[in-house]
Amino acid sequence: MLDSTVFLRMPSVVKKTGIPRASVYEMMERGEFPKPVRLSPRAVAWIESEIEAWQRGRVAERNGGASAEVRA
Repeated sequence: MLDSTVFLRMPSVVKKTGIPRASVYEMMERGEFPKPVRLSPRAVAWIESEIEAWQRGRVAERNGGASAEVRA
């Protein structure tokens, strides 16, 4: 079976979330944003599905904790 994990580098994370690079790192330090996966000694990336789950969580939080799919 083919693994469908998609990695996003920082420019894609910024574009997908609308959050500036520095804020991504600040939020990670506070445990409020997914942590990246090390791809090589000098490269990291985020798992797209984890970013999307984080986004759904923000929508659910806005909607009073209800599922984003239910309240959308």
